[in-house]
Amino acid sequence: MKMNDYIDLVNKTIDELMPINYPHKIFKAMKYTVTLPGKRLRPVMCLETCRMFGGNYKDALPTACAIEMLHAQTLIHDDLPCMDNDMYRRGQLTNHMVFGEAHAVLAGDALLTFAPQIILKNSKELGSDKLIKIMEEYFQAAGAYGVIAGQVVDIESESLIKAMEISGGVDKDDEQLPEILNYIHSHKTADLFKLALRSGAIIAGANDKQLEEITEFGQTLGIAFQIADDILDETSTFEEMGKTMGKDKEAGKLTYTALYGLEKAKKDLNQLIDKCFDILNKNELKSEVFEQILNKIRII
Repeated sequence: MKMNDYIDLVNKTIDELMPINYPHKIFKAMKYTVTLPGKRLRPVMCLETCRMFGGNYKDALPTACAIEMLHAQTLIHDDLPCMDNDMYRRGQLTNHMVFGEAHAVLAGDALLTFAPQIILKNSKELGSDKLIKIMEEYFQAAGAYGVIAGQVVDIESESLIKAMEISGGVDKDDEQLPEILNYIHSHKTADLFKLALRSGAIIAGANDKQLEEITEFGQTLGIAFQIADDILDETSTFEEMGKTMGKDKEAGKLTYTALYGLEKAKKDLNQLIDKCFDILNKNELKSEVFEQILNKIRII
């Protein structure tokens, strides 16, 4: 399967899995963000990992779509006025701008629980052992030890940066800042990448060594992806990215470019992409799709 074929399949399946039921407004709000035009990296990686480890990618389709729903949930809440207060996402108005803040909160909450229902209802042929493992992966990534943890520390880091500025300026040599930044990137971004990859591997019946390999790949790729996003926030335009650019810098947020500067960020991004290729080659993991994803993230 080519990447575009995977994307078309995911889009078609998501549309089928998300009918507009009663109460209509909540289902419309849920589906709105999930179906916004996007790269569909996480579901594609789930499907491709399943194929790469010898499984039938179609067996991973409900899980892949559910992970995209979880990703949409994080975007809905991240865009809220009480969080990043963004008006645009993927070139369209954000969920709360269309449906109101209350319905956006509820749509995010609903997706958080709707996604695992999709897996359980549509993947019974996988058997209870695999389903339990996938559910463990899902809730680990989605909850207080995963994406939510990263979001909390991201919010707290803004207060830390402001306190430093008040007390004489941000000390970029402060040892805690790289640790905090790595924690945010690992949980807000890399955890969903690892969820997609590990779930696909589990469905394919991968062994422990293969799970370790793909986890290392997901962690490295997730950090690289976030660094690329931080770079683009400073160097791209609304027309290119479909969202308001420069907001992180304006808000004084802790980002890779803020801490290390643009040139080092670009250098480190390329090194991480090279490491991802090394992981694939070292473990003889052959995938044109992953190569395509890596080359797309290598933005310079």
